[in-house]
Amino acid sequence: MQRLLAPAKLTLSLRVVGTRPDGYHLIDAEMTTLGVADVVEIVETPDSESVVEYRGEFAEGLVGDGRDLVSRALHHVGRRAKVSVQKNIPHGGGLGGGSADCAAILRWAGHLDPLSAASLGADVPFCLIGGRARVRGIGELIEPLAHRSGTVTLIVPPFSVSTPAVYAAWDAMGGPTAPGANDLEPAACSVEPRLVDWKRRIEDAVGITPTLAGSGATWFVTGNVDDDAPSRLSPARVTTVEHC
Repeated sequence: MQRLLAPAKLTLSLRVVGTRPDGYHLIDAEMTTLGVADVVEIVETPDSESVVEYRGEFAEGLVGDGRDLVSRALHHVGRRAKVSVQKNIPHGGGLGGGSADCAAILRWAGHLDPLSAASLGADVPFCLIGGRARVRGIGELIEPLAHRSGTVTLIVPPFSVSTPAVYAAWDAMGGPTAPGANDLEPAACSVEPRLVDWKRRIEDAVGITPTLAGSGATWFVTGNVDDDAPSRLSPARVTTVEHC
């Protein structure tokens, strides 16, 4: 059995700069690896079908049914395995949990081509490489940046947001540019209006305007928050983590 860590990513800034004829969105983003990770355990089973199971606090709703990113990654590299994923990264939270798990499978298989990885998802190439980087194209163009260690506080509301639905909403809205760091925020708030309420709650609780992580649902602020913030933001999960 091989045991791999699959670290979360945080999109510090995100501009959607265009759409290709095939429907893929072109991005210009800054991403960094976070100090929280799923744990992926792999046992290769060349003579039997792959089995993927998800467990842990954030496993609800995840099924290894062939459409999940781990199953797709196994198919992509032509390998069969029994895979167990301990989900420590919120599902549908904009922190790249599925992409991180997918990238772990690609690393295990020695499949390290960013362009190929991008066919599985825009965040997969960065999760494959990690660190801190400027990410462009459909996610396949990775320009490493100097590490800039620090902390961020993640506020994870008790719901998830669908990335495909957010990009579809961004298209339907005419491709808006957001006034803040994340062009997907208006579309995400359209798909999930509760995000607007949570943004206001966070502003009231910590006195800082938060940034949406990717397509949501996680909001984040730089640095620590006061000790009473988690109680004021219940039932959201409030966690301070290190980043590259």
